[in-house]
Amino acid sequence: MAKRRKLIAGNWKMNGLKADGVALARDLAGRLRAAGGLPAELLVCPPATLIWPVAEAVAGSGLAVGGQDCHPMAGGAHTGDISAAMLAEAGCGHVIVGHSERRQDHGESDALVAAKAAAAHAAGLVAILCVGETGAERDRGEAGAVVARQLGGSIPAGATAANTVIAYEPVWAIGTGRTATPADVAEIHALIRAELVRRLETGSAVRILYGGSVKGANAGALMAVPDVDGALVGGASLKADEFWAIATSCP
Repeated sequence: MAKRRKLIAGNWKMNGLKADGVALARDLAGRLRAAGGLPAELLVCPPATLIWPVAEAVAGSGLAVGGQDCHPMAGGAHTGDISAAMLAEAGCGHVIVGHSERRQDHGESDALVAAKAAAAHAAGLVAILCVGETGAERDRGEAGAVVARQLGGSIPAGATAANTVIAYEPVWAIGTGRTATPADVAEIHALIRAELVRRLETGSAVRILYGGSVKGANAGALMAVPDVDGALVGGASLKADEFWAIATSCP
């Protein structure tokens, strides 16, 4: 099997106006050009208002652009929502679906996440599908069961290694002061890999990202964990030096 290329994805969340967002993207694109590329694929997912200007600013640099969410329908009376086709037209090649903040803040179900991922695939986008347990679920010893259930309910028909990436977010280790150890990460990533192999013909080739407070200081250790194929980075992706340090930590 070919080696899985690592993916470092920056989720800017609801941060940034045009001037700062474009400047950050240009900074990263300039570093990427100067380096002549990296072993890892580099992706930024800005707020919807910044996708088009960011995509234009980094065109031809190798820095990929993605969205943070999409609607499961291709169009219609869905005020405030954005379709996967709209994201693709704006310059996206990827979209995050089922992020823990969407699941918690907007009550998104596994079935809805699966529909969004299917919509992403139909529009030619790579779906970055997020799963992960809360602190209460982990404390009850349910982490593996929760993640397996989310995977089973969120992966749509037609998912492959080419159109789907899984991101594991231990919700309990994000902004709580609790830290996931490499052993914690290895355990869940191994479970996810086994589930992917069981469910998908190309399951052994699907990339699995880790998404729990990744920083330049811990990225190297995390990237060395088996079945960690990159990172979904939150706050650290808003700082060029920190995000670049994460990107360059990949072997």
